[in-house]
Amino acid sequence: MTLAERLRVALEEGARRETIHLTSDFRDHEPDGLEPFAPAAVLVPVTDRSDPGVLLTQRTETLRKHPGQISFPGGRMDPDDDGPIATALREAEEEIGLPPSMVQLIGIADRYRTGTGFEITPVIGVIPPDLALVPNDAEVAALFEVPLSFLLEPSNHVEQAVEWQGHERRFFELTWQDRRIWGATAGIIVNLARRLAYPA
Repeated sequence: MTLAERLRVALEEGARRETIHLTSDFRDHEPDGLEPFAPAAVLVPVTDRSDPGVLLTQRTETLRKHPGQISFPGGRMDPDDDGPIATALREAEEEIGLPPSMVQLIGIADRYRTGTGFEITPVIGVIPPDLALVPNDAEVAALFEVPLSFLLEPSNHVEQAVEWQGHERRFFELTWQDRRIWGATAGIIVNLARRLAYPA
């Protein structure tokens, strides 16, 4: 099977499993009185290699929200977007110069709710390797690739805890080379690892 076929089968099989413990910023408890979550979407671009990778970005330090953090290409859904797939593809083109025509869509993974009020839909897509992408330097300080096998390996998902606003907040963290992947990005990765029965 091709990489796209393997991922699609794994995602479909994972969606049929009902006992997976998914993570979000509210996995311990979801507070009462929250405002409706704003819809957002990210693209999980998997490179079509014998050892597939995933493209991630490091945000510039000048951005108002989450400066310097590691993220997937993506953002808030615009009123003109025709659903989360359109949002993810539009944002990926704006942020890293990835043409939508180069993305072979696989499917949608589990949504992730953040403490900042967003419900993020991850969209998985397969892309050719070594594309000559041109990141938007106003938003993206670096574009890099991490092996998919590393991201999906449970032993790389390190749970951390901090005191925040009088409560213990737990989150996941992955360290790839000298890069720290945490927050919603790490949570989405952990959820993907729990969903994807990815064949070695």
